Amino acid sequence: MEGFDLIIFDCDGVLVDSEIIAAEVESKLLTEAGYPIGVEEMGERFAGMTWHNILLTIEREASIPLSASLLDKSEKLLDARLARDVKVIEGVKFMLSRIRRPYCICSNSSSHRLDMMLAKVGLKDVFAPHIFSAKDLGPDRVKPKPDIFLHGAKQFGADPARTLVIEDSVHGITGARGAGMRVVGFTGASHTYPSHADRLTDAGAETVIARMSDLPGVIAALAEWQEAI
Repeated sequence: MEGFDLIIFDCDGVLVDSEIIAAEVESKLLTEAGYPIGVEEMGERFAGMTWHNILLTIEREASIPLSASLLDKSEKLLDARLARDVKVIEGVKFMLSRIRRPYCICSNSSSHRLDMMLAKVGLKDVFAPHIFSAKDLGPDRVKPKPDIFLHGAKQFGADPARTLVIEDSVHGITGARGAGMRVVGFTGASHTYPSHADRLTDAGAETVIARMSDLPGVIAALAEWQEAI
């Protein structure tokens, strides 16, 4: 197979429009706990991070002790909102119908949340069984560490250097680049912000798209370059 061995998709903010929902739930909880933060700032600063790591970051920065109960409270509220409101990113199903290379999902979300979201938007059967959660590898192996990307590539016997990752967050791109993979950034979800594309490029994305319908053409162009180098 020419070009790439494997295409890896992040899930939140790439396949499903869930990051904006998470930002709404989590910003409300943090504000109520004494750390005022808006929805847009949540998306800009923390998209792609686990809730646990967000809380640890804020505790370090602001010296605010955050209750451990926030962990469970957020999970329950967010699961309820996602089950009700999450939608597929526009153009994803058309895009997937045009991808002629193996593909999978590598996400920081838990397996049960991935199953719920993907089933709701009609994508679970498209990807199953190749849906991988970094949390299943261990709490210390989530993005921005490269572990989940390397795990995904291993399942297909894919060369990391011939693997392309689609990511919407700096943390995800950092992990993918750490795994030795090439990256396309995506800014087409509802949590995008004015400097989003620039930040993804600075993190290591070779190009950035805002429409999923553009991805097949971008993959073809990058694959030609892959063969030439």
